[in-house]
Amino acid sequence: MPDAPDHAPPHAPPHAPPLDLVLARRTLDAQPFSRLVRAEITAFGDGAATLEIALRDELRQQNGFAHGGVLSYAADNSITFAAGTALGPAVLTSGFSIQYVRPAAGTRLVARAAVADAGRRRAVVRCDLFAVDEDGAETLCALAQGTVRSVR
Repeated sequence: MPDAPDHAPPHAPPHAPPLDLVLARRTLDAQPFSRLVRAEITAFGDGAATLEIALRDELRQQNGFAHGGVLSYAADNSITFAAGTALGPAVLTSGFSIQYVRPAAGTRLVARAAVADAGRRRAVVRCDLFAVDEDGAETLCALAQGTVRSVR
């Protein structure tokens, strides 16, 4: 993201609040579904975002692994937040795909998204999802890619 005095994208209105971790956390907390799964933004800026979710029983499927819908949610939201660092705060995912590479077993899910390419109104973002065990070891469990568009 280019340096601007208020850290807002160059095309953002001058009165737009700076895009930072505090604003990202407020935005996430404004989403009822994000509160339901207790998602947290742990990193935000410079074309990237990290979203984390503690894996409790309600978020698991019948075999004890994180439900695929939880992984999809984490990919979608981290992709959109990462794109927001390049496009500004008014963005929506226009589509994404996810590949599950192994079951997500552990105590925490981490979704790390980074902008691969961005224009003025569109960004393509990649996301790696990791299951984290009780010792902090990360195991890749899914890969996702999405396209996000500015709605301004």
